[in-house]
Amino acid sequence: MISFESPSWADELDCAVTLCDTEGVVCYQNNRSIAVNGDVRGCSLLPCHNERSREIIRRLIETGGKNVYTIHKKGIRKLIYQTVWREAGVVHGLVEFSLEIPDEMPHYDRG
Repeated sequence: MISFESPSWADELDCAVTLCDTEGVVCYQNNRSIAVNGDVRGCSLLPCHNERSREIIRRLIETGGKNVYTIHKKGIRKLIYQTVWREAGVVHGLVEFSLEIPDEMPHYDRG
């Protein structure tokens, strides 16, 4: 597992941030992620997902892609943004941001 120092700016964000290495082992969670998911640092996130999700995780780590979608869970809408994280251009794993979003949200075209 990669040794990962906790970035202090992320610890108190009002969204969940979860980071895993290239093997799917969770190496960082901010406080919100721990509150929502429990403390799973040092554990593989693969057994917590179905085969379709595991394949997406593998593909993202291999290709450097991203996976973005919304969910509705326990009456709360969320935006899930998953992408690889790199250091010096080398993929070291996957990061997931989970942000609560309101049912009604303004949209602006700025183009």
